[in-house]
Amino acid sequence: MSERDQRDESSRSSSGRTRELGGGDVLTVQRFVLEVTEGPDQGTRFESTGDRAVIGVDRTCGMILTDETVSRFHCEITLARGRPLLVDLGSRNGTLVDGVQVLQAFVPPTALIRLGRTTVRFEAEDHQVEIPISPRTSFGGMVGHAPVMRAVFALMERAAQSDVTVLLEGETGTGKEAAARAIHGESARKDAPFIVVDCGAVPPDLLESELFGHEKGAFTGATQSRVGAFEAAHGGTLFLDEIGELSLDLQPKLLRAIERREIKRVGTNLYQPVDVRLLAATNRDLRDEVNGRRFRSDLYYRLAVLEIRLPPLRERPEDLLPLRDRILEDLGLRDAPELQPLVRALPLQVLSRHTWPGNVRELRNYLERCLVLRHAVGLPDSGGGQRPLGEAVLPLRAARDLWQREYLQDLLTRTGDNVAAASRAAGVDRIHLYRLLRKHGLR
Repeated sequence: MSERDQRDESSRSSSGRTRELGGGDVLTVQRFVLEVTEGPDQGTRFESTGDRAVIGVDRTCGMILTDETVSRFHCEITLARGRPLLVDLGSRNGTLVDGVQVLQAFVPPTALIRLGRTTVRFEAEDHQVEIPISPRTSFGGMVGHAPVMRAVFALMERAAQSDVTVLLEGETGTGKEAAARAIHGESARKDAPFIVVDCGAVPPDLLESELFGHEKGAFTGATQSRVGAFEAAHGGTLFLDEIGELSLDLQPKLLRAIERREIKRVGTNLYQPVDVRLLAATNRDLRDEVNGRRFRSDLYYRLAVLEIRLPPLRERPEDLLPLRDRILEDLGLRDAPELQPLVRALPLQVLSRHTWPGNVRELRNYLERCLVLRHAVGLPDSGGGQRPLGEAVLPLRAARDLWQREYLQDLLTRTGDNVAAASRAAGVDRIHLYRLLRKHGLR
């Protein structure tokens, strides 16, 4: 089967279908209906208009309830590769599907969902919901032939046309920073600065200075004044990565800066205006953080004016080959004759056997590993197994770096990509762990 045929076959197996509508493509997904059959809101009905819906008492939820035993953001139903998936968002009283308490579970076509004192009937319908998708298969440095990714591109196109604050959500390695750079690169601010602050990599006691700057003598070690990220990004875009790591005491200061578009350096009482477009990203579910009172709800609303969820690689298998080719091209090795056998040794059948928990970042690291070893390394789900490092005849430094990267990937997987938990498990300081993750392209 040719690579084109492989792509077509994978595309047919993806969630939803695409068709042309009024000169533009749309992604069609199954519509579902939610109706309260028991509880204070009995009779309340909700019909989906997209591929996801949140149930809770917050005014921004798709299905809004008044039951005091229901959490602000209680649970979410998404269409994951065509199947309805329910995820509990850290609710107080839990979520039951047909009498079984779940944290995450696929929902049958007809089911009863229990939230506190409320029972909601879920029913999948035969009708379809149409979601606009972009005709583009790339956006900035991102590649996406899959309909779910082209739906993301459609949202990114809209975001680039305005200065709206955007919250980029998704698992680690899905390309949130690449998406932020792409939005900036197609916006009216593209010629102005693009400043990145990783809120999880900076010690909490230094993050305020990193964001807002400080005056000379503001604290021990402040031997001179320093411009913060907001000032550095004036006229351009500020990208706050890992925003879910922001401490509670710093959140109201960021909220004020976003609302009033003015900042105050540490060590002064003077406010100064800033002209900054804000983009933020997180691999956490901030609604879960709001429920747990670890993240301010008012800051969440200010950040999530437009939410864009980047799908994991397992939801877009038809992008494996285009991503493979783009990554090899970025590495400057796509057309190297001596590597053509390696490229042909990595067809879709091989790559699709792995679930890619590290997503695009893991795919890139895997390809780099194959290039270093000069053979197609076995993937965990492929049963191929990896050859011993000794057979690769690698220099000691290269072998050590390869082992260290694999150790860090496994560490993140085992700790649910929680860097704080990973640092404790590894017995190292969190800042040191961040340096190692950045060294190996895992952050």
